[in-house]
Amino acid sequence: MRLWHKLAIGSAAGILLAGGALLVLDAADRAFPPPLDKAAVVSPEVLDADGQLLRAFATPEGRWRLKTVVADVDPQFLRMLVAYEDQRFYDHRGIDIWALGRASLQFVRNGHIVSGASTLSMQVARLIEPRAERSFSAKLLQLARAVQIERRLSKEEILDLYLTHAPYGGNLEGVRAASLAYFGKEPRRLTVAEAALLVALPQLPERRRPDRNLNAAQEARKRVLDRVAVAEAVGDGEAERAEAVAIPPRRLQLPALAAHVGEAALRKEPLVLKHRTTLKKQVQQGLESVARAATTKLGPKLSLAMVMADAQTGAIVGEVGSADYFDASRSGWIDMTRVNRSPGSTLKPFIYGLAFEQGLVSQETIIEDRPADFFGYRPRNFDMSYQGDVTVREALQLSLNVPAVKLLDAVGPSRLLVRFRRAEVRPVLPPNETPGLAIGLGGVGITLKDLVQLYTALANRGQPARLGDGVTGTPGKLDGEPLLEPAAVWNVADILSGVIPPAGAPQRGIAYKTGTSYGYRDAWSVGYDGRYVLGVWVGRPDNSAVPGLTGYGTAAPILFEAFARSGIATTPLPRPPAGAVRIAQAELPISQRRFALNASGLLVASSREPAPQIVYPPEGAHVDLGAKGGDLSPLLLKLQGGRAPFRWLANGKPLPDLSRRRTQQWLPDGGGYSKLTVIDSVGRAASVGVFID
Repeated sequence: MRLWHKLAIGSAAGILLAGGALLVLDAADRAFPPPLDKAAVVSPEVLDADGQLLRAFATPEGRWRLKTVVADVDPQFLRMLVAYEDQRFYDHRGIDIWALGRASLQFVRNGHIVSGASTLSMQVARLIEPRAERSFSAKLLQLARAVQIERRLSKEEILDLYLTHAPYGGNLEGVRAASLAYFGKEPRRLTVAEAALLVALPQLPERRRPDRNLNAAQEARKRVLDRVAVAEAVGDGEAERAEAVAIPPRRLQLPALAAHVGEAALRKEPLVLKHRTTLKKQVQQGLESVARAATTKLGPKLSLAMVMADAQTGAIVGEVGSADYFDASRSGWIDMTRVNRSPGSTLKPFIYGLAFEQGLVSQETIIEDRPADFFGYRPRNFDMSYQGDVTVREALQLSLNVPAVKLLDAVGPSRLLVRFRRAEVRPVLPPNETPGLAIGLGGVGITLKDLVQLYTALANRGQPARLGDGVTGTPGKLDGEPLLEPAAVWNVADILSGVIPPAGAPQRGIAYKTGTSYGYRDAWSVGYDGRYVLGVWVGRPDNSAVPGLTGYGTAAPILFEAFARSGIATTPLPRPPAGAVRIAQAELPISQRRFALNASGLLVASSREPAPQIVYPPEGAHVDLGAKGGDLSPLLLKLQGGRAPFRWLANGKPLPDLSRRRTQQWLPDGGGYSKLTVIDSVGRAASVGVFID
């Protein structure tokens, strides 16, 4: 009995001692945790709308360390990594006892290290807490840290840390940075040869760098592929074939797209590690390649900027802030998409749109291009010549200044700026000046981004979109009233799509307008199809004059090349809305056959206030509103002359409300012949008969 008593007491004491030891170890573990917080320091990334990497920023110590998780990496690479580095990774708890025993026995027998026993967990411990010396105490600490890490993290999380922090030579850390630098691609899809190289490099990253020592890299890769476990992981014969594949001899630059957008993202949210933008990587690459090519042709100190936006969603899909971000001679650090500059003639389409909307002109209306004096303001054409009588269509396509100012005088500069506010765009007027006729020729300041935002209305049937800033701003269609009515928008697009492309540029089915500011300081070109708007600016950031700089000769070729290199297929321009049609000059109402102003700036029609006249639809017109399909669209009605308010009647039945506008919409009850009448406030009337198809 005494023996059993002693055994019981001894067992109890042993349990108490073991328990006490565990408590001590647990307390030590809590008191001295592994520095996992250091592992959280990674490179901030700027991503496109689909999550693709646009650019990364180095860590504070200058490392390219891109956060990587298991899902980011080819599964075959993971199998090869575990097979080569730590075959029992999923079975041990941080320390591989069998590998440790084997390595110790080999050391005793041979007097030097034959094989290592470091597990992936131990390597992670060394990576997040590096030590300069290779001492026995350092190895013991590494063993302890590996156990601590295993207690806190799952196997997948440990792999995540290794994939992020493994060294690959120079300032490259992590599998993603290495794959981008050596292969130019993300590591989601790797060949056997690529995966083997990425497995081999971290053991001696500086000695095995392919860009410094190609032979050492080849030998290291061969050792990985010759390992039996690796060969089994990749399949029969794959290792032999991979050995014959050449290793890239140079290091590539990591993606460095959208410099200005990236800097803006970092300034706005400096603590965020992944910044999602609205950009599209393919579009951004195309625009930047065009910018680089254009830079070689531009003169010294010249810069350029581009903005491409989706007119339906408002998303900025491509943005170039300067010719070269790092070129100090061109002030490349200045984001010229956000700088107010004179827009030249690029605002003219909106003047013409208002004139179409108010029924003042049609495309074939004759307008004079001759010297004119507007109370001391005497606009002149760019080439200092005059064309005489031209159609409105020709005046806009040729970007003639005098006709544009005449129309702006008729519609009113203030009304034009009010329309711009519908697009949340407010051009900057010169100090202490009210809106004047000079704004039609560039006498205001506007940014390239705001100009593109205005043009989204022309690509989107009159409804503008908010572009945001490409980073944190919220793009989207603007609610409220359209900037212009759909019929007016169609007329503008019909004219601008007929402008001849620059020499050598392909016809892409886009509508575009160019502009050159006073003194040859800014060259502009803005183009659009049925979905996307692209704006181009060229000039000097210091606003100096550049002789010979023009929108058509300098900016327009870049516009067409950028559209082609963006990778986006051309979307056809919108079809004409119901009732919109180009009417021949001979078929126009008399009041629309010629546009002219008298010395007082009034429309020449009569010395007295003219009677109302319906200018659209014309007498006897057949208008297709979809009557055959049973789903009728409204008919746009336009008039000239008369005194507001106006009362419209359709087939003798008055429309619901009086209107002070010279445009109105009417929804017919059905197809066939209808008679439309308008009566002004003093009882004068005009009528037309039309056929609704």
